Amino acid sequence: MSSEDLTAQSTGEGVPFEQLRSMVESEFPVEDSFVEYGVPTFYTARQAGSKEAFLRLLNRLEPIGFVPVLRRRDKKAVLQVMPKPPTKPSRQLINIALLFATLATVLFAGYLQSIVFYSELGVTDQLQYVVGAVMFAGAIMAILGSHEMGHKVAADRHGVEATYPYFIPGPPPIGTFGAVIQQKSLPPNKDALFDLGSAGPIVGFLVAIAVSVIGIRLSSYTWISEGAPTLPISPLFLLIMRYIHPSGVVPPIPGSEYLLAVSPHPVAFAGWIGMIVTVLNLIPVGMFDGGHIAETFLGKTARRIISYIAILAFLAFGFFSGWEPFIIWALIAIFFSFMRHPGPLDNASEVTTWRKLATLGVAAIFFLSFPFIF
Repeated sequence: MSSEDLTAQSTGEGVPFEQLRSMVESEFPVEDSFVEYGVPTFYTARQAGSKEAFLRLLNRLEPIGFVPVLRRRDKKAVLQVMPKPPTKPSRQLINIALLFATLATVLFAGYLQSIVFYSELGVTDQLQYVVGAVMFAGAIMAILGSHEMGHKVAADRHGVEATYPYFIPGPPPIGTFGAVIQQKSLPPNKDALFDLGSAGPIVGFLVAIAVSVIGIRLSSYTWISEGAPTLPISPLFLLIMRYIHPSGVVPPIPGSEYLLAVSPHPVAFAGWIGMIVTVLNLIPVGMFDGGHIAETFLGKTARRIISYIAILAFLAFGFFSGWEPFIIWALIAIFFSFMRHPGPLDNASEVTTWRKLATLGVAAIFFLSFPFIF
């Protein structure tokens, strides 16, 4: 149907087509307009400042229950006006309950770690165990909480509806499976999508660095036999250990076949976990943070190829290193790779230059946090 046939036609949501067309034409040069499968559709010419025009249109349409969607189709810009999906109000009681449950599980995990750490030093003080548990819980919750609040702040800044973090309790030795926020609306453009994907890992990474520095200083030296299992270390964690040393003295060597190692304080273990969490979230798959960033810059085909390469890389590291979490991550990534990424409302505008440069920094965070060294 052409626009001439729709002068008095309603969109089915109580708003006449002509009213919507007038609002679109106030921001975009419309070349043609019609209803496609019940959706008001407008072919627009490319123009400077289309990103800002789209945001203004979005702000005008949302109060009347609509959102615009801008896509490229056959080298043309196609803008469709969709009814805004209803969202259910968040039940913050669930967030609070999960927070306290997770605090309990990470305290228990930290207590068990403290027993192991201080027992190696010959300390049997229960108060010291409790203090270690509280320090671990505070460290891990600071890392996870700052990560998720980075997402929340970015969502609020761009007008994206999102919940507060849902913390997920888990068993020792970590005591949690992490935290998530639920995104209830789409980001307005690629800039917002990049910010949503990158803010959490960047903030969480910075907190993990601070936690690692403090934790390594609280750690102690120990001797281990050759071939004893050790944690894989990321380049950044190794660099921190080069300049920040444990406060304890080196114990007497028990034999020539032993190697000097660092016994991590529970806080240091929390910092190590924080870097692992950063790597996991930056895998360029599905709705992961890395998937948001990949969706910002890559087309569907390129993003799918990158996700498969990442999954294969994790599988390869898992098999060749013998470290099972790599394989688990790959399986999780495979599951999420089948989920279609919706992209932003405006998928036609370009990303700002500074965000393109910031992508290099995000890539550096990934490789600095990745546990390459075994």
